[in-house]
Amino acid sequence: MQGLYDKLRLIFKPFVIIAIGFILAYTFFHWALFIEAKIPLKEEVIKFWLPFGLPWIPILIWLRPRIKLLRLKNDNASFGYQFIASLAIAIPTIIAQEYLVTATGKLTEIDNISQIVKSERTKYYSLRNYFIDKQHIAVQSTATVTGKNSENFNMLIYVAMPILENNTDTLKPEQKYWLGKEYMERISNGLSDKEKEDKYKVFAEKCQKEFEATDFNKFTYLEVIGNTDDHDEYNNALKKINQNSLADNIVFEAKADPFEARNGKKLAWIFGSLAIGALVFFIFLLFSKFQHAELEKFKSGKIKKDTDFKEMLGIFIPEKGFFVTPIIVDLNLLIYIAMIISGLGLVSFKGGDLLNWGANFKPLTTDGQWWRLLTSTFLHGGLMHILANMYGLLFVGIFLEPLLGAKKYAFIYLLTGILASIASICWYDAAVSVGASGAIFGLYGFFLACLLLKVFPPDFGKAFLTSTLVFVGFNLLMGLTGGIDNAAHIGGLLSGFILGLIMSKKIKQQAESIEYEEENEE
Repeated sequence: MQGLYDKLRLIFKPFVIIAIGFILAYTFFHWALFIEAKIPLKEEVIKFWLPFGLPWIPILIWLRPRIKLLRLKNDNASFGYQFIASLAIAIPTIIAQEYLVTATGKLTEIDNISQIVKSERTKYYSLRNYFIDKQHIAVQSTATVTGKNSENFNMLIYVAMPILENNTDTLKPEQKYWLGKEYMERISNGLSDKEKEDKYKVFAEKCQKEFEATDFNKFTYLEVIGNTDDHDEYNNALKKINQNSLADNIVFEAKADPFEARNGKKLAWIFGSLAIGALVFFIFLLFSKFQHAELEKFKSGKIKKDTDFKEMLGIFIPEKGFFVTPIIVDLNLLIYIAMIISGLGLVSFKGGDLLNWGANFKPLTTDGQWWRLLTSTFLHGGLMHILANMYGLLFVGIFLEPLLGAKKYAFIYLLTGILASIASICWYDAAVSVGASGAIFGLYGFFLACLLLKVFPPDFGKAFLTSTLVFVGFNLLMGLTGGIDNAAHIGGLLSGFILGLIMSKKIKQQAESIEYEEENEE
């Protein structure tokens, strides 16, 4: 019974305090900074990614040392408890942000659309007199790739229709108010270009029929589409019909339900999801016992210094023997964060935006923009893309950089990255290519050559030769499913392997010389 009391007091109670405090604090800052102060950040970042990721900070700082008082089998089990706690906080926080937006949004009733400029800018509007013009529309077709391994190909069509005062009104060059309609269908990214093209034609025909059959003049109220990727696509559509004052455009989404029902059951789900998350976390606590010695030290204030968190952050801090890898990781992450802050997205970026930031693209690269061979190696197409690449870089960098030294390691990384980009434009005529994976495969190719030529000790070589072959083979096989630049992977791998064959003999001699000097000193 004492163990249960200690779990409630030392772990569960702090978790509940952290959860409630985080939900309230984040919701307040969302209201103050993004609703009232109107700081221009993408809505998906505000309403999903920040509340999903930020709970890890208080969990790591305050809850993690208490979870480590439990007698767990390994660090993975400790991470599991932290993950459950973070998820139990993130889910109600995400729901709370949706509720905040709908609950604080005001409804403005106006006679016609032109009266918007004379009234207070709000989230919702109801119109007494209006006409949706289906004849003078703006259309934008696009596609995105999603999924952990880029397995989903999403076809999207955005249609913007002018909202006029009546059916006798005509479209004006300064038209600002539009009704938006989005159509979307998901297919496999593993299909060939011809199959995708055929699927798109069927999708477009289906959208056309649905559009023609829909009466867009029937709605209860309009909701303003905020700073989202959808709004950007509607603006792209309006560019095509020379609607140039894009900053002034307001695009609406039609709502058929009563305005009073806009919140749905979000408020109940905030409390319900928090209660469910807390219950799951509590049940998991019941299955573990305390380390009594560590528990007594914690109670007496003799807390063992937790260095694991500091060591984890160490992968981002350059130091002797591990200098270049953290810098490369930091540069990639900083560029990725800069793209997010610029409003280009978070989970994935569009091809046009990647081109603007320096992606490799044969028609542009061979037209004199050769710098794209290098800049493309510091860009990534999405969240899973950069996470997977940085994990692969850290794994090989930990072993390879101390062996090569900072200068040689940086030289091999940059050279194989550029050679991988060259392989990409030689193979693909019009593919937008980004990612550090070509350079990372170059390091793995070099690493593989060193393993085969026994630069490393025998025990080390045997263990890591298998894992390296598995890593390389798996990623190359995934590249065959489509959506992945396998030409860059193979180009980087081969160039790194050849460099490894050339340089490994000298590296082995240097390593043996250092080992011999250290033995003599002893």
